Amino acid sequence: MPDAAPKNGHPFSQVPVEVTVSVGRARPRISDLLKLERHAVLPLDRKVEDPVELYIGDRLIARGELVEQDGPQGSQLAVRLTEIADGAGNPLE
Repeated sequence: MPDAAPKNGHPFSQVPVEVTVSVGRARPRISDLLKLERHAVLPLDRKVEDPVELYIGDRLIARGELVEQDGPQGSQLAVRLTEIADGAGNPLE
């Protein structure tokens, strides 16, 4: 019987997960949303230089800063991690 675990670690280590990066929130009234048109600007509750939060599902896993990075198709947005959360979702100092 073949070994179920990959040679480099846990058997689930190769399973992809979706990480959501939250850059901020907006709390407009529905009436204001209905008035939005193309090119409208929806202000968020954060500044450009504020940290972003990384989530898997609803669990906070890290915080970081947005950076621009050269990729195969030109410049792309990326996140440089600045804090990693513990298992309970609490950021470490």
